[in-house]
Amino acid sequence: MSTEQAPLSIDVALPRDDAALVTVKGFLDVDTATELHHHLANQVHHGRRHLLLDLSAVPFMDSSGINIILKAYKETRQVEGSVRLIDPAPAVQRILDLTGVSLTVPSTKTAEEALDALDKAAPGGTSAAGD
Repeated sequence: MSTEQAPLSIDVALPRDDAALVTVKGFLDVDTATELHHHLANQVHHGRRHLLLDLSAVPFMDSSGINIILKAYKETRQVEGSVRLIDPAPAVQRILDLTGVSLTVPSTKTAEEALDALDKAAPGGTSAAGD
């Protein structure tokens, strides 16, 4: 129970009008998950249907982080959007695999690959998995 954890750092970039690249650094746990949720909800509120979560600098994630990812997935699906994870750290990938989240929320190695996958999944922005 170290109190010396690095605080959560969240950086948001806009690679295109309908997508936000959210880079998360630090521990994603019960103490920090709400902050991430506020950032993600804000992006959806401002019309970004696709959330790209860069988790490469997240060394630890507990069930609170999983819940935020799944909540974001559900919220983006309601606006015909998506969540994609970018290069989850090995320990985080293990958690995603064990919980089955990696079956629902796809991962890519880079943000460019995620944007490419979005373009292939919905050419013209409208042919994704339907209502």
